[in-house]
Amino acid sequence: MRKFFTFVFGAVAGGLLGAALAMLLAPASGKQVRSQITDYTQQVRQEILLAAQQKRDELEDELTRLRAPKPPAAPQE
Repeated sequence: MRKFFTFVFGAVAGGLLGAALAMLLAPASGKQVRSQITDYTQQVRQEILLAAQQKRDELEDELTRLRAPKPPAAPQE
């Protein structure tokens, strides 16, 4: 599981770095580039927060399911 999170972190970091470099090297004004970077980082932040909330909801549901009392087992003959 740790490898997965390391991969996801690397992919997100690489994507952000690549996007920032592409915007900086693109022919646009500094103000426009800063605005694009700000918009993009806000979008990524919202996506991360949404994904984190969804995962939290999944884990809370799983925890509730695991904590629920189990029905008694049928007697074996």
